[in-house]
Amino acid sequence: MISKDLLEYRPCVGIALFNNKGHVFVGERIDTPNAWQMPQGGIDEGEDVSSAALRELSEEIGTSKVEILKIADKKIRYDLPDRLISTLWNGKYRGQEQIWVAARFTGLDSDIDLNAFDIPEFISWQWVELSEILNLIVPFKREIYRDVIKMFGDI
Repeated sequence: MISKDLLEYRPCVGIALFNNKGHVFVGERIDTPNAWQMPQGGIDEGEDVSSAALRELSEEIGTSKVEILKIADKKIRYDLPDRLISTLWNGKYRGQEQIWVAARFTGLDSDIDLNAFDIPEFISWQWVELSEILNLIVPFKREIYRDVIKMFGDI
């Protein structure tokens, strides 16, 4: 097994999607019951952050009916637990380096379709207060979400 220290971070975008009540979207991962997260995913080569965010939303929640409000000016990194490194992304990355985007959902709840993409990421979803997300997130991502709350707590 290759040393974790020699692996790179996967370039990634995360989206804090706010509804008109100021709550954020979280989805329950289909592969990890009771593990919730905001939409996120890799940034493809040559893709800018806004385009990646809209593509990820389309793939993960079936809609990109959003207005981008803010793109964070700092990147946030997290390391995967050692047990997951060899199983995710073919063992190529030690974790993710994320750029977070705050967006306002401009559609209706009925526009959200978790089965829009061939391989769904989420089994269920809900709108929650931004301050409540730490209670839902898997432990190894909690520091990231603390930073997201600080970055977008004024929205």
